[in-house]
Amino acid sequence: MALDGIVVHNLTKELQDLLIGARISKIAQPEKDALLLTCKSKSNGTKRLYLSASPSLPLIYFVEENKPSPMTAPNFCMLLRKHISNGRIVHIHQPDLERIIIFEIEHLNELGDLCHKKLIAELMGKHSNLIFTDENGKIIDSIKHISAFVSSVREVLPGREYFVPNMQEKASVFSINFEDFHNRVIAKGMPLFKAIYNAYTGISPLIANELCFRASLDADCSTSSLSDLEQQHLYHQFELMIEEIQEGIFNPNIVYENEIPLDFSSLTLTQYGDLKCTSFESISKALETFYSSRDLYTRMRQKTSDLRKIVTTALERNKKKLQLQNRQIKDTKKRDQFRIYGELINTYGYHLEEGCDKLICTNYYTDEEVTIRLDSSLTPQENAQRYFDKYNKQKRTFEALTTLLKEAQAEIDHLESILTSLDLATSEEDLAMIRDELFDNNYIHKRSNSKQKSRKSKPLHYRTSDGYDVYVGKNNYQNDELTFHFANGGDWWFHAKGMPGSHVILRCPNGEEPSDTAYEEAAALAAYYSNGRTSQKVDIDYVIKKEVKKPNGAKPGFVIYYTNYSMTIAPDIQKLTLIK
Repeated sequence: MALDGIVVHNLTKELQDLLIGARISKIAQPEKDALLLTCKSKSNGTKRLYLSASPSLPLIYFVEENKPSPMTAPNFCMLLRKHISNGRIVHIHQPDLERIIIFEIEHLNELGDLCHKKLIAELMGKHSNLIFTDENGKIIDSIKHISAFVSSVREVLPGREYFVPNMQEKASVFSINFEDFHNRVIAKGMPLFKAIYNAYTGISPLIANELCFRASLDADCSTSSLSDLEQQHLYHQFELMIEEIQEGIFNPNIVYENEIPLDFSSLTLTQYGDLKCTSFESISKALETFYSSRDLYTRMRQKTSDLRKIVTTALERNKKKLQLQNRQIKDTKKRDQFRIYGELINTYGYHLEEGCDKLICTNYYTDEEVTIRLDSSLTPQENAQRYFDKYNKQKRTFEALTTLLKEAQAEIDHLESILTSLDLATSEEDLAMIRDELFDNNYIHKRSNSKQKSRKSKPLHYRTSDGYDVYVGKNNYQNDELTFHFANGGDWWFHAKGMPGSHVILRCPNGEEPSDTAYEEAAALAAYYSNGRTSQKVDIDYVIKKEVKKPNGAKPGFVIYYTNYSMTIAPDIQKLTLIK
């Protein structure tokens, strides 16, 4: 994943289409290293442009809503308001394929004279910055000040001359020819993808790998191993890619792996094969979607880490307990043999001589001859009673362990369902409900302060391609609420077979029979919101809701049903629409 020069080129073109001629009506600085510009034009209306120079997340994209800003505007924001508030954007461009976008703005000064300024967004990882210069390139100020103590390459301070850094001495892709390509790439004698992105401006490792894939070459092979034909083919693919960029043929897209955004690009990524790829009309929307999704995934993983640790620790403890109990119950397998030995001694022991240490007789249950060890100091009756005592002791142990095994397995199933709930959590309300469940079941000893708030978390609501409403529980409390309080008796209930997962309710207004499509898409939801979501196919049980029962004292989310249908389906929910 990389905000490379090609994505910035796509973004620059989009900004040109939407912002050239627009006036800057508002300037805000919602974060210490970010700006929010509200721009208005007759042709495109109001647009809010977010510019971030965050070292971990440098980006530019359009946002729908305002972001909260400090009550007192920072100095850089005040400076911009003084100079370019109500200024008009007259030009937007990108130097070569650098990760830099330059906004040229004209405005009237205090005397009413027309002036020009530049706002320069450098989106270069830890070197990112937002720089404000006059029309001659002299720096007026920047959102980050870079002194000579910080960088020996370039100072970014008021009064200094602005210039585009060229620290890596890469060549421009727009002046490419085969001789130059050969000298800069083929002759390097290093892994092919590394040679490509080290040679040219704006090419990221992702695009270098994509180029190798399009040329049917191993990205890790050495450049010195390429035949003349392979070199020509690679160069031809590079030329075609540069033509796409020059002609503005972009396909903003995000590649997903298990519904987690993996990579984004402005060019079609063919290297990911069968992974899900979603295209967007604008690169700005793709960036916003990608980073908001990644941010949500990362943030929820961080916020659930303490709960995951509690659940995982309890799960491991219960699994060890289950293993120990299984070993103990194996030791009771001979209990019936002890009972039979006692019966055989009572049957055949009357003829034993005093002091005999064994009894050889026929087992009348199997017609086999057996040898029974005896205590020579005891009478036959006492030996028989000794075997009956062993039998009764192991019988009691077996009965107790059978109950304990069921309880331990139920506890494991419950904990695994909570882990699944943590994977499905998308909000603080979801986490609060899970904390409540952990408290109610004595896994944690401090109740969440947001008990009432947690109950406001709602199940997911989808609509099938033919118009049926489907609801999905995101945790065990929601599953119980959805199945036993929300659903009607004539609705259909779906769940992944033999694994933790969500309860899925297919609404059937007036008890009507759903379509086959509705059944399949509801089953796909049950597959997707289960532990089998990464599998190609998942077995799904489905039954009319009135057949689903909850045993007394059962754990949250646990149900039983005896008559059901089943189907096997892929966890693909692309045909369904999420209703927010």
